[in-house]
Amino acid sequence: MNEDNFGDLLKVYTKRWKWFLLGVVMSIFFAILYLRYATEEYQAQAKIHIIEEQNASSELAAFNDLQILGKGGKNRVEDEIEILNSRSNFIEVVKILKLNVKFKVVGNLKSSEIYKVRPFNLNFTQNDSLINQEEFTFFIEPIDKTNFGFTLSEDEPIQNFTYGENINTPYGDLIVTPNEQILSGYLDKKISIDFIPVFKVAESYQSKTIIQPAGDLSNLITISLTDPIPRKAIDILNELVSVYNMNAIEDKKIIADRTSNFINERILDISSELSSVDQDAQEFKTEKGITDLANESNIALNMSAANRQELDNAKTQLNIASGMREYLSDESGFEVLPANVGLSDQSIASATAKYNELALERKRLLKSADAQNPIIVNLDEQLSGLKETIQSSLSGVERNLGLQVNNLSGQLSRINSKIYAAPSTSRQLRDIERQQQTTESLFLYLLQKREESQISLASSSPKSKVIDQAHLQQLEPVKPKKIITYLASIILGLLVPFGLIYAKDLLDNKIHNKHSLEDITKDVPVLGELPKLGKRDAKLITKDDRSVLAESLRIFRTNLDYLIKSKKEGIQGKNNKVFITSSVPGEGKTFISTNLAMILASTHKKVLLIGADIRNPKFYSFFTGDSVDKMKSGAGKNKDAGLTEFIFNDKIEVKDIINPMLVHHNTIDVIYSGKIPPNPAELLMSPRVEELFDYVSGMYDYVIVDTAPLMVVSDTLLITPYADHLVYVTRAGVTETKAVEFPLQLLEEGKLKNLSFVVNDVSLDNLGYGGKYGYGYSKTTKKWWKF
Repeated sequence: MNEDNFGDLLKVYTKRWKWFLLGVVMSIFFAILYLRYATEEYQAQAKIHIIEEQNASSELAAFNDLQILGKGGKNRVEDEIEILNSRSNFIEVVKILKLNVKFKVVGNLKSSEIYKVRPFNLNFTQNDSLINQEEFTFFIEPIDKTNFGFTLSEDEPIQNFTYGENINTPYGDLIVTPNEQILSGYLDKKISIDFIPVFKVAESYQSKTIIQPAGDLSNLITISLTDPIPRKAIDILNELVSVYNMNAIEDKKIIADRTSNFINERILDISSELSSVDQDAQEFKTEKGITDLANESNIALNMSAANRQELDNAKTQLNIASGMREYLSDESGFEVLPANVGLSDQSIASATAKYNELALERKRLLKSADAQNPIIVNLDEQLSGLKETIQSSLSGVERNLGLQVNNLSGQLSRINSKIYAAPSTSRQLRDIERQQQTTESLFLYLLQKREESQISLASSSPKSKVIDQAHLQQLEPVKPKKIITYLASIILGLLVPFGLIYAKDLLDNKIHNKHSLEDITKDVPVLGELPKLGKRDAKLITKDDRSVLAESLRIFRTNLDYLIKSKKEGIQGKNNKVFITSSVPGEGKTFISTNLAMILASTHKKVLLIGADIRNPKFYSFFTGDSVDKMKSGAGKNKDAGLTEFIFNDKIEVKDIINPMLVHHNTIDVIYSGKIPPNPAELLMSPRVEELFDYVSGMYDYVIVDTAPLMVVSDTLLITPYADHLVYVTRAGVTETKAVEFPLQLLEEGKLKNLSFVVNDVSLDNLGYGGKYGYGYSKTTKKWWKF
């Protein structure tokens, strides 16, 4: 795009600067209205620190420090973020803060919500769980401290009730009790109470809450929420963190309780077994009269001591594994398994921990979903797989421990063979004591584990530490942003008129001025352009007229004279017959013909104006009334005869149809079209037409011929051979570009000669070359408010 085209393109928009100004003013006005009535939102933010588990593997921590195992810490933080942002947590928050019930003071344009301190309390006789699933609205209008108005719809008439009175509603009986301390501030105000299902409110706040880590490897989490009520946003964040921590503590409590119950059951079984062994030892010693056999077989006992310890440990592990396996076999559901029961196999401990984590997650999800939920079904499959894995591992451990016990027992038997050489009493007593020692050690071990479990429960700490309580980041609302709103409105105010102008120009297929016409005609000259006239403007120029129309016609006359003189060389005759035509009626050819004749006559030249549009003659109405100052009588016998009468009647001479006229002090001769004939085309093919043009061409300096539209009828094409110049009239904003291609095609085919164009009815802002220059004489200036 060259500079001229860019300038023309820019001119299209700059000349309509008032559109842009109006667009910006209106957009700013609407922005002010939007900011005035838009609901302001404030942002609250809290920060917590995820606490690492104390029993985390030091070896894995070392690998994480070396970044060998990847970003394990980051994955854990992401998991905690998902847990914190879970739907179940938000449902608990909504229930605790009662966010599913909204009190709003109804205003003319917008309503304002009442949070926390409400003018009255609502009590439904129906179960809260059912109310929490319903969605409905009703209206209450406090009248005084004892009465209030109630309606289920804003359009229904209000019914008066007293506070404490039972109200029948489709959702159950309702009792309204006043909060007398603040009720007076809401008298005669209509308050809407909206009940929204808990899960909808929870999902809404879940989507609005933004939870993200402070850094890639950081355990700090930032939680933010925007809400029209700052206090509500702060309460929601604080309660969300509290629910998250309480759920974590509850999870640990469930695991500790299950572990404690398992240990207590084992203690009861072993306690009875220990009592039985003690009773056997007592009876045996009483019967045999045994007091102390420690000095007998000291050497043998020292040798078997170490072996016995290993055997005891193996049996202890075997008993625990057997008990755990039996517990799993009896467990049909997906309850939490006992953890940290003393098995040395770490794979079973880690599998049990994973199983408990999934079981707790399944239990939490069942609060808000049924067992057929795809997520719960997936968890069931994982839990079943883990249970099978644990059972398989326990069976393997049990087999290994059984082999180990058998091996140790064999070794102990060989050692004891020496001891069995002692009296049978010593051997029997030793068997009883061994059984007593084994049972007692297991009993003490379980007591220790029970205490550890209780200590762990008592010292359970939350999963996170609050670094920053929820608070407002800034006192000013974060939405709507005034600067961005005004900037967006200004941009929109500029884009809308720009788009309208661009679309208008894109769809525009009309001629608008000389410059747009020259883009199509190329080498065919455009002689001028005439301005658009108002209703009060004169349609005919006067002598010494200095209007924009007169100056435009003078430019047209100058260009036409230059064209006549340049084409006159080598041509016989005066080369002065100028035919005026157009595409269709209404484009101004008659207007241009008459005014061209007037402007030529103002130079004291002899001008003849011929009305050759014999199908739709206009001269009779054009030269009547105030536009004609004086009319001279014709010299011929038939003063009412016109062109058609001359062609049809051989007895009528040219001088008989010429009408000399004085119009605004300019003298011109006019030949009217005459009566409308039944066969115009055939009539124009008469040789009398050529006789007429040859005769008047020699008599006058200029012969202006107003012809019929070229695209409508063939009349003009029949007489164009007699024309020295053909001026094709286009009308700005009316003539389509395709219509201009028609005469250019006829010119290329040789059916027209000496074709030129003129543009009529050009608006003042487009007048001049490309709309850049005005004529400057008596130019009408638009008012600033006129578009």
